[in-house]
Amino acid sequence: MAKGNRSESSTAGSNSRDVVLDAARTLITSRGYDGMSISDLCAQSGLPPSSIYYHFGNKLGVLAALLERTFHDLHTLFPNPSSFDELAPLERFERWVTGACNALDQRPDYLRLLLAISVGPHKDTETVRNTVRRIRDYAHASWVEALTPIFAPDGGEDDKAFVDQLAVLGRAITDGLSVTNSFDGMSYSAHITPFVALVRSHAEQRGRGSARDS
Repeated sequence: MAKGNRSESSTAGSNSRDVVLDAARTLITSRGYDGMSISDLCAQSGLPPSSIYYHFGNKLGVLAALLERTFHDLHTLFPNPSSFDELAPLERFERWVTGACNALDQRPDYLRLLLAISVGPHKDTETVRNTVRRIRDYAHASWVEALTPIFAPDGGEDDKAFVDQLAVLGRAITDGLSVTNSFDGMSYSAHITPFVALVRSHAEQRGRGSARDS
């Protein structure tokens, strides 16, 4: 019986953490980190301050835990480019971008949260900076992996540098689309075709147009 009680207590604790983090995500996305207080978290989550302090220590602890959960969500949300390795490079890229945009359409708060934190006053806090950097590095590596078969299949240094530049552009576009999505209600998926066309055009200009059939 005692063992069952411990299991139930552990489950309840885990659920409480998730409830607080869900509340924090909503509050930070809508009003920023500085606009969120412990009392706001209590009102949004329906939990007492003691529960929040027990699980996270303080408000910054909530932010750190939320960022860590967001990092793990990234692995669940986004497709891996290698999942489409059986396709020709350009088709592989299009399928990956489509999957990534569909994932963002399902969770539009994801990039909004990262942007809200990245420009906030706590962006230079070590915990925040390190976790945001891990998320950004993971996203960048995915872009590079998706673009490399098109532009740098032979591993040339100039080609790899171009892939890196295009990956930065891809991340910047999705960051910008999070603002467009928030204010104009436009989906990420609505912008797949023009971006794929841009990549295809660059591939043809650089003599990689045949990559679609290779």
